[in-house]
Amino acid sequence: MTLNQQTELLRLLAARLERLSADSRWARRASGLRGNIIKILEEVDKGETDVGRRLEFLTDAAFDILRQAGQEIPDPEDLSRNGKT
Repeated sequence: MTLNQQTELLRLLAARLERLSADSRWARRASGLRGNIIKILEEVDKGETDVGRRLEFLTDAAFDILRQAGQEIPDPEDLSRNGKT
């Protein structure tokens, strides 16, 4: 993956992290991670090129938080079976 592709993916992930519900137990971690993503994206925009490992780490961390937060979302079918719709 090129540096441009990695940064575009991180921009997308940052936007998704921002959309996590404040009620999610992952929201605080997502906020901190998003801040780190924004910081590294600013470095890339300034021409810093020695960020490959950090980009990869932040991408993996963002996917992990989004995956974990997604598991908190109740299944609509379970809600309807329990009469909570």
